[in-house]
Amino acid sequence: MAREKIQIRKINNATARQVTFSKRRRGLFKKAEELSILCDAEVGLIVFSSTGKLFEFSSSSMKQIIEKQNTQSRNLSKQDQPSNDLQLENSDYERLSKQLEEANRQLRNMRGDDLHDLTIEELQQLEKTLETGLRRVLRRKGEQIMEQINDLRKKGLQLMEENRCLRQQVVEMSKMGKQIVAESENVLHEEGQSSDSITNISNSGNSRENDDSSDTSLRLGLSCAGWK
Repeated sequence: MAREKIQIRKINNATARQVTFSKRRRGLFKKAEELSILCDAEVGLIVFSSTGKLFEFSSSSMKQIIEKQNTQSRNLSKQDQPSNDLQLENSDYERLSKQLEEANRQLRNMRGDDLHDLTIEELQQLEKTLETGLRRVLRRKGEQIMEQINDLRKKGLQLMEENRCLRQQVVEMSKMGKQIVAESENVLHEEGQSSDSITNISNSGNSRENDDSSDTSLRLGLSCAGWK
């Protein structure tokens, strides 16, 4: 004959509930003891009755079993830490994505795009932002122009100084050239005077020879006339 299956639900009768609790508790503890013996397992059971009374069973020291369970729980928490870090990274990614999307929207608005969804207050705020940005741009542009002007002035002064130095070098080289020319002319003049002296001496010798020849010829002529 098959046993009648008992429906699992709360027993309303307090006496029947207490009797069932006692029977089931003893059976549970017996099964726990058999499990620890057969499988060499550490088993610890803690049961509180509906009145708050404590019942416990342990195959060894209940304190050691609880400490072991706490240690195991901490280790599992450490293993779950990467998952928590991943969740944090995902949260940061979502936050950064929203910030990027908002920045892109503001950039489009500053370019004059996607303005149809903006309110009057948002448009006024955008106008103020653009005016402030324009003033900053113009101020920076003026600063860069002044910097370029100052650089050009410095380069101009540098070029003028280099030009002055080149002119001075040209003047000095011109003076040196004139001095060299003058010295060359003096040398040539002195050489010319020496040549004239040599020519005069040669001409004087020739004149004397010519005079001697003339005298000799005259004497010969006179002698011939006497013989006749």
